[in-house]
Amino acid sequence: MADTNFDLIIVGGGPGGYVAAIRAAQLKMKVCVVEREHLGGICLNWGCIPTKALLRSAEIYHYMQHADAYGLSASNTGFDLAKVVQRSRGVSKQLNGGVGHLLKKNKVTVIDGEAKLNGPGKLVVTKDGKKLSDLTAPHIILATGARPRALPGIEPDKKLIWTYFEAMVPQTMPKTLLVIGSGAIGIEFASFFRTMGAEVTVVEVMPQVMPVEDEEISKHARKQFEKQGMKIMTETKVVSVKKGADNVIATIEDKAGKKSEITVDRVISAVGVRGNIENIGLETTKVKTDRGCIVIDEYGRTAEPGIYAIGDVAGPPMLAHKAEHEGVICVEKIAGLNNVHPMKKEQIPGCTYCHPQVASVGLTEAKAKAAGHQVKVGRFPFLGNGKAIALGEPEGMVKTVFDAKTGQLLGAHMVGAEVTELIQGYVVAMGLETTEEELMHTVFPHPTLSEMMHESVLDAYGRVIHM
Repeated sequence: MADTNFDLIIVGGGPGGYVAAIRAAQLKMKVCVVEREHLGGICLNWGCIPTKALLRSAEIYHYMQHADAYGLSASNTGFDLAKVVQRSRGVSKQLNGGVGHLLKKNKVTVIDGEAKLNGPGKLVVTKDGKKLSDLTAPHIILATGARPRALPGIEPDKKLIWTYFEAMVPQTMPKTLLVIGSGAIGIEFASFFRTMGAEVTVVEVMPQVMPVEDEEISKHARKQFEKQGMKIMTETKVVSVKKGADNVIATIEDKAGKKSEITVDRVISAVGVRGNIENIGLETTKVKTDRGCIVIDEYGRTAEPGIYAIGDVAGPPMLAHKAEHEGVICVEKIAGLNNVHPMKKEQIPGCTYCHPQVASVGLTEAKAKAAGHQVKVGRFPFLGNGKAIALGEPEGMVKTVFDAKTGQLLGAHMVGAEVTELIQGYVVAMGLETTEEELMHTVFPHPTLSEMMHESVLDAYGRVIHM
């Protein structure tokens, strides 16, 4: 009989779960991960990673179509959708295998099955409805992730109305597409399908696209999306859909209550996600939930001693890197390490890999003002940067928000080429409690896009050089 007693059991092998397992193994714990589907979770198999592979194909296709701008010629450009999807799935498969290898290397037991709590410290594992084993551990981390949220009456059917699962493996390229929701998932798919030639309409109930972003950045991005031929409707909602044999008629209502109809080949529903809190035995414990997520403290502890939650199931921001960091914090606290720093949610960066890319950390200008800060704001356009012009990417901007009294960096917001790779500079700066003075004294290499980060800081204090 295989071992059934562990120091720590983790339910879910996504970014939060597998990282927590590796950290626990490093701290000499006997660890087990129970995963019902794919190691690496949604992020690696159906989210962050495969979408980036799709978007990379779209980006190269875009450059092929605009080869002339670089003095190059590419004729008869086209794409094989099956191969684009196949490449994306191959990238996921490689990384999924990599996670399995890492867990094995760290001597983590992996059980393929579905786990359910049976009171504190106990789990029942089943596979295809058959019981596999009873497991026990003084510490159990729930890392069960989240799934797409469905709008009543517009439930995905996998054929005409897609979630990100179906949008990632399209068998044919829709000629027309409606995307409901303009958060990161919605706008990334809108960007991919538009670049590949589909006519795309995005409907967003909030006043701006990418509602969590700084208003100025959002406006800049929207202008670029519309320039690419994307149709964007804000302060608008889809009230109903009527399905045909191979199309959907959607009824849309604007803020004035005016209704209109749009006929499309496919609909992508990207209206957020909800935590996987059902069927995991929470009712056998004192664990509390709120709005579809498990309630935790700053170290991932629930209301039931010995039971913890991390990642999407523990609430927003629902990001893989937040889940990973939360897993490490949770495990280090369990192990009794000193000086475990709780998560600072305001220092978690957000990245959207549309074209142009959007990245941010900290407070938007509006939120900084609402929190009572007097602010100094700096901006620098891509148009003033030599590297951006040489790349043929002159559209974009870097914006920084400082506390006028203390010089504390409160937020940084960017739109443009490769900003998802740049944002970490500001994240590190925030973590080190850097002021504007230290950033001004930092020497940035030339020619790089990162120089715009320096210039944006200088601009906040009336010292910008290249503008």
